[in-house]
Amino acid sequence: MISALVGFAAVLVLAFMRMPLGVALGLVGVLGFTYESSFRAAMSSASRLVIDSSQSYGLSVVPLFILMGLMVERGGMAKELYRAAYVFLGHRRGGLAMSTICACGMFSAICGSSLATAATMSKVSMPEMRRYKYSDSLATASIAAGGTLGILIPPSVILVIYGLITNASVGKLFIAGVLPGLIGVLFYLMAVMFVVSRNPEAGPAGERTGWGERLLALRDVWSTLGLFIFVIGGIYVGAFTPTEAAGMGAAGSIVIAWWRGALSRQVVMEVTRETTLTTAKLFMVLFGAMIFSNFVNRAGLPDGLINIVNSFDVSPLGVIFVILAIYLVLGCVFESLSMILLTVPIFAPLVEGLGFDIVWFGILVVVATEISLITPPIGLNVFVLKGVLKDVPVSTIFKGVTPFWVADIFRLVLLALVPGLALWLPSFM
Repeated sequence: MISALVGFAAVLVLAFMRMPLGVALGLVGVLGFTYESSFRAAMSSASRLVIDSSQSYGLSVVPLFILMGLMVERGGMAKELYRAAYVFLGHRRGGLAMSTICACGMFSAICGSSLATAATMSKVSMPEMRRYKYSDSLATASIAAGGTLGILIPPSVILVIYGLITNASVGKLFIAGVLPGLIGVLFYLMAVMFVVSRNPEAGPAGERTGWGERLLALRDVWSTLGLFIFVIGGIYVGAFTPTEAAGMGAAGSIVIAWWRGALSRQVVMEVTRETTLTTAKLFMVLFGAMIFSNFVNRAGLPDGLINIVNSFDVSPLGVIFVILAIYLVLGCVFESLSMILLTVPIFAPLVEGLGFDIVWFGILVVVATEISLITPPIGLNVFVLKGVLKDVPVSTIFKGVTPFWVADIFRLVLLALVPGLALWLPSFM
């Protein structure tokens, strides 16, 4: 167990020294396994793991969902989703910020990436909010916070990676993320209402639209919503596996982009190139995490942690809250994927040993990771927005997102205390 803790510390040091996380995890995993056994056994284990994983049929879900999200982004669907949300909410105080959050939630359902959601919605919704003289803090905060929904509302690449690491059902993880994702949208809407109740000038009301225009706006988003229902509904009813659903979703997004006239040779080349690069980067980090996980298990860290927990008078739920507190702290210095790949191999066996559902824990981990996307000093969604909106100070965005990550902490506590919110829908699969 001591060697595993030393290995964990070594990964942290190497990460802070700017070594790529996948390389750091793989290097420490091989050296640690060598210490526990032998160099030959370590290399044999690592090579077998990489070969077996790269040939895994289930792993193909990652590039397919990435392709689906990129094609949806290029298809211009974000504008239509924002318009559909705006015609229903835009006439309220803070309505444009609420529309942004709802549009982010819908876009997340077909994108699967928080950073892509935040970057895309900033180009769509920010001009409108500035036209109605919204404060920069509320406007940018609603985009940054809404963008975090991309890694929870299915299909989510982060949930896929969590499922691969823990051998949890990706289909159940997807379905388990639906209700917590909707709760997240609701809590963010409440955060907007809280902000405008204290400062009405931060979010002036927009124009009221009639039901005729509302129905037209809904007609424009039927293909997007239909694609989500087709992919997730197919998994839910057992019509196809998550991997088959990813293929269906990717094909569907290509057809929709072609039907909208957004499919060209240049778009295909760009999407293919970006999908390949993103997949290669993810696989490199994933393989490193798997090698590190092998070393951690070989060193007996999960069993050691369980023994330590049992030696103290701490309830299993108390242990969960300690783990979540650790995630919130780590989220201040690590980006989301790194945090999951570094910690899940350590915490998941402990949680399973305490008798908790690994799917429920996955949802908790992702919600905690969502918070890290908008908290200082890393806050990747914040810096994505800063890259797009160069005239808005980072301090303004971080100040604006405070009510949103506070709302996220309340949601995290609620999901921890009421596991049924995450497990109710999967129980019917």
